[in-house]
Amino acid sequence: MAKYTDDVKALLELIGGKENIAAVSHCMTRMRFVLADEKKANAKEIEKLKSVKGTFTQAGQYQVIIGNDVSTFYNEFTAYAGIEGVSKEAAKQAAKTNQNPIQKIMSNLGEIFAPIIPALICGGLVLGFRNVIDAIYFFDNGTKTIVDISQFWAGVDSFLWLIGEAVFHLLPVGIVWSITKKMGTTQILGIVLGLTLVSSQLLNGFSVASTPADQIPYWDFGFAKVNMIGYQGQVIAAMMAGFVLVYLEKFFRKICPAVVSMIVVPVCSLVPAVFIAHMVVGPIGWTIGNAIADVVYAGLTSNIRFVFAGIFGLLYAPIVMTGLHHMTNAIDSQLIAGPSKSTILWPMIALSNIAQGSSVLAMTVLQKKNERAQQVNVPACISCYLGVTEPALFGVNLKYGFPLVCGMIGSACAAVISVGFGVEALSIGVGGLPGILSIKPEYYLIFLLAMAVAIVIPFALTFIVGKAKLSAADRLGEDYGEESQVVEEVQGPAAQTEEAAEPLTELKAGLTGKVIPLDDVPDDVFSQHIMGDGVAIEPENDTVVAPADAKVGVVMADSGHACGLIFANEMELLIHVGVDTVDMNGDGFELLVKEGDQVKQGQPLIRFDKEKIKAAGHPYVTVFIVTEEGQAKNIQYLTGMEAEAGKTPVIKFE
Repeated sequence: MAKYTDDVKALLELIGGKENIAAVSHCMTRMRFVLADEKKANAKEIEKLKSVKGTFTQAGQYQVIIGNDVSTFYNEFTAYAGIEGVSKEAAKQAAKTNQNPIQKIMSNLGEIFAPIIPALICGGLVLGFRNVIDAIYFFDNGTKTIVDISQFWAGVDSFLWLIGEAVFHLLPVGIVWSITKKMGTTQILGIVLGLTLVSSQLLNGFSVASTPADQIPYWDFGFAKVNMIGYQGQVIAAMMAGFVLVYLEKFFRKICPAVVSMIVVPVCSLVPAVFIAHMVVGPIGWTIGNAIADVVYAGLTSNIRFVFAGIFGLLYAPIVMTGLHHMTNAIDSQLIAGPSKSTILWPMIALSNIAQGSSVLAMTVLQKKNERAQQVNVPACISCYLGVTEPALFGVNLKYGFPLVCGMIGSACAAVISVGFGVEALSIGVGGLPGILSIKPEYYLIFLLAMAVAIVIPFALTFIVGKAKLSAADRLGEDYGEESQVVEEVQGPAAQTEEAAEPLTELKAGLTGKVIPLDDVPDDVFSQHIMGDGVAIEPENDTVVAPADAKVGVVMADSGHACGLIFANEMELLIHVGVDTVDMNGDGFELLVKEGDQVKQGQPLIRFDKEKIKAAGHPYVTVFIVTEEGQAKNIQYLTGMEAEAGKTPVIKFE
């Protein structure tokens, strides 16, 4: 007889019936539904069901917390409902149907830029460091940089440009590659197309604005001439070219016989894509860029420059994301070459950098317990404050949306102050916080005020909105909007066996490491004790061992990252290794037991690779949750000490 018949029937009705379920899957503790209409789900009544411990919505998925018997519940539910469950990845894709158009665009942009964020962060920090050593005049009464007076630092500066150029000048290569990877087409063709956009045969895209029109090289086809312009640092042109290639390849792969597809598909996809990129997509990008430059120059020289300053400050960050912000260099250069020998545009750009960095700083505070998010937040914030915003924009602010908007608002306010008081810069290139060193000394105090505004307003707005908008999963351990799952890491040497006659009164540590309270675990389901009480361990080793003699209950055979134990006193323990490690699909995990096995205290249960977990961006804190107390009484959870696997008691009871 089915174990959860009544609850299964009730849940199906309360969730809106079979017709309201677009997809369903499960993880170690939760049922995950993609619903056609989430409003039909009666959360209050669902949470009253005996087998349900709570509900929440995350990333378009309606999640029902069941516990470590979720696989049994899931099987009974799908059998009764007459629907077929899907994989976790398929459920994520189906969940996108619940997103509005803007959310879908943001999601797709996030998926395109996610693989190249580590390079952007590295390049941002490198360029920020170069700004400090080659553009700030610290020496000889403010006339020389450290590069000017030191051959060593001049060499370092020149050498580091290898990285800066590779990341930002050759950015189109990474973008087109990422698009082909996301769309499932041939990635090497994407790389080749990207390389044609930044070829050394072309005029460097950063030099186009300062090159007279009659000196720009071109291809002469007799009936038409096409400018030989590179697209270094350009985003829009690269994305458009990437999608042209993707759809051409998909079209020719569909109609081409398999026997000749290896020859026909690459040629018929790549060659037209390159022509379209340089003859259609590229000119469109430059036309947009020139139009923006003309508008900016007209605004700076008009009688409504205060209004323009607010608009420019508001929109500069989105312009950076298109790569079209490089067109402003020509305007800055023109202003500096004029009678005033200064520019009022560059101070606004530096303030926009600061504002976006301040939004990231607020996210760093909000997500201080989210180890995975902090791996991006902290370096992105540093890079932004040093004047390079791409890591912050693509890695953090665009991903969540509201930090970008909050930064734009702060930038607009600061820009109005800067232009309102006529703040001028003597040079360009030093952005972010060090940007004050390029400001005319008589404007230092006003620029400091504008900087304060660019720091305080974005930080405060992002913090306030984030407190209301960010889910617990986002704050404590979620990434790209997914539910967080705590994974247990329990390891240690072979432990001593207990005498059969001796009653069970304690559970030993399953791992060697620091024992911490559940409250500090970055997952609300565990930290709020929804599943039960327990402890967590920050592991120093890589093998989870049994805390006492037990029978193996539920296991996650596919992912190998979690299992349940049942002890002689009927107490049940859930062991879960890492946070969100189910996404790793078993890579880095070896499950050493199967359901129904009898294990001895100290016997290895799960072996895991901490480096792989870390590389995948997941915390590897491990939780030990008592999901059923059985006959145990007066249970005590011991934390705050260093434990040795198989030896140190961490849970005591009578």
